[in-house]
Amino acid sequence: MTWRTERRRRQIADKGRMMRLMRADQSQSVSVMAYAPPPQASQLADGVARAPFVAQIGADEVTAAAYMPKPRDRVEDGPKTYTLTDATPVYDGPTVCGWTLIAAGGN
Repeated sequence: MTWRTERRRRQIADKGRMMRLMRADQSQSVSVMAYAPPPQASQLADGVARAPFVAQIGADEVTAAAYMPKPRDRVEDGPKTYTLTDATPVYDGPTVCGWTLIAAGGN
């Protein structure tokens, strides 16, 4: 494990919150610690975020649950539910150390 993986784990642990990642049909789910940075001022219109929801997660929880994030999965962040439009693996050398989840919605 290199500095990239350690740095990612520290950031998620320090600034993250628990979220639930699940299949669209709710057949499988996993709780993950995720870091979703707040929207930037340029992404706000009338005080409401107008950018996609982006969350960073580590690979540990999803790997242990044999869960691979994919488009159309759901992310529950407290009372809001988002639909994944993209799930991109983050690599540390040849190893997946995390995922970047990009979602829309927020119902």
